[in-house]
Amino acid sequence: MKNLVFPDDAQFWYETLRSFGHITYGGADFGEVVSTSTRIVEGDYGSWHDEWLDTSDRVAAEARQALEKGHLVSARDGFLRASNYYRSAEFFLHGNPCDPRHHHAYDRSVECFHAAAALFTPRIEPVRIPYEGTTLPGYLYRVDTSAASRPTVIMHNGFDGTVEEMYFFGAMAGVERGYNILAFDGPGQPGPLHHDGLVFRPDWENVVGPVLDFALALPEVDGDRVALLGNSMGGLLAPRAAAFEHRLAAVVALDGVHDLGRAVTNIVPGDRDEAERRLRAASDPELDAQLEHLIAANPVMRWALNHGMYVMGAETPRAFGAAYLDYHLRDGIAEQITCPALVCEAAEDLFFAGQARQLYDSLTCPKTLLEFTAEEGADAHCQAGAQRLALARIYDWLDDTLHHRHAAG
Repeated sequence: MKNLVFPDDAQFWYETLRSFGHITYGGADFGEVVSTSTRIVEGDYGSWHDEWLDTSDRVAAEARQALEKGHLVSARDGFLRASNYYRSAEFFLHGNPCDPRHHHAYDRSVECFHAAAALFTPRIEPVRIPYEGTTLPGYLYRVDTSAASRPTVIMHNGFDGTVEEMYFFGAMAGVERGYNILAFDGPGQPGPLHHDGLVFRPDWENVVGPVLDFALALPEVDGDRVALLGNSMGGLLAPRAAAFEHRLAAVVALDGVHDLGRAVTNIVPGDRDEAERRLRAASDPELDAQLEHLIAANPVMRWALNHGMYVMGAETPRAFGAAYLDYHLRDGIAEQITCPALVCEAAEDLFFAGQARQLYDSLTCPKTLLEFTAEEGADAHCQAGAQRLALARIYDWLDDTLHHRHAAG
């Protein structure tokens, strides 16, 4: 989709499109996104933060006033939008992990989401999921208060998104269709990273396992019909978990990713083996200089390398690249998935072009590929801007897949 704003900064445009996309489930209003984005200086992270924070504060204040006056629907809607806007405000600040601005905006995003969650019927319940001596933050979305056993989708975000954002990226779409939803943040994602310092780990099955244990103990969860959905980088993490966690009835990769290492080895001179050797080397001043040049010259690389250091706990761009090499479904991992798998593919994926098809081709389980195009307005990474369309197709597939499993049982 052509950049409508920020013509020279693909990353700023994608993050704007992301908010436009969240309009469909109440995460933004068109005029608020337009008025905010037109005030931002292109490429200026401080300007991005300041303008989105200003919008967030204004919307949150109006939501609080509505709540005080008993206008509960207006308050709920305002808190939802404010939560998403605060998420956007802190998005580009992770190059300095000690910057208090991104901690403030993140905490305000969570606070606003909690305020909105309490105003739903049934209430969206914040949960803490036991995990290796601590807990992971999440939310349980119930269709109703009957405690009836229902198909359930466990879902998580990816490289840079929050568990709160999953409301817009699939949780409410599932509730509308009769699914209970358990959404969570894992290590490397905002809640565990901000408050426990937990960085990403490649063996995601050891994250999903405890979450699945938690879900299966809930009376409203039909243990035979539990699916896992991963968004963005989650399109690699969720299939990775499904390869080793065979209690799942289905897995959805939104969008599919086969090998994160390709994203870094493709920017290093030489073949794959040489690129990996250089990334893992104790010292490579030439490559370090090349990566610093990329950060200065390319808006997407500037954000990705700085954010990547933050979420992987890496001290340099090259160390982040070396860590990324461990995130893949090669060497027979994808082939270990046995449950039905849905792989989504965006025609103009900004980050993982071609990887969805590569994942799909490597699968030996029952599999489906969903292709999204520019003609549909759905060609961007994770179908940002076409979420009603994408989620309709995803849940239709889940309906068919889990109904077949239920009928067979």
